[in-house]
Amino acid sequence: VQLQAFGGGLVQAGGSLRLSCAASGRFFRINDMGWYRQAPGNQRELVATITRGASTNYADSVKGRFTISRDNAKNTVYLQMNSLRPEDTGVYYCYCKYGMDYWGKGTLVTVSS
Repeated sequence: VQLQAFGGGLVQAGGSLRLSCAASGRFFRINDMGWYRQAPGNQRELVATITRGASTNYADSVKGRFTISRDNAKNTVYLQMNSLRPEDTGVYYCYCKYGMDYWGKGTLVTVSS
């Protein structure tokens, strides 16, 4: 399974970005998908995950601001990020579970104050 993320960039505080991540390769059905992020000097942390049945889980810090969704037909997961804050800055990694965990290379999100 290969994962490629799109949509990172520079945005001012209060702005919005939408990330997407498409899975490719040879597989039947991907189970969990989601996003983690890593800020400079910090460990990678959960942002949001979504099951194949669309059950979601969010980090407390993003609840009410971020929305995760997926399109199973396209094997794609999305992350709509609103009301962005400087502390949301980091590299965002796409993730999926298909027997084992797979990770994309990450996309940089920078939120300026």
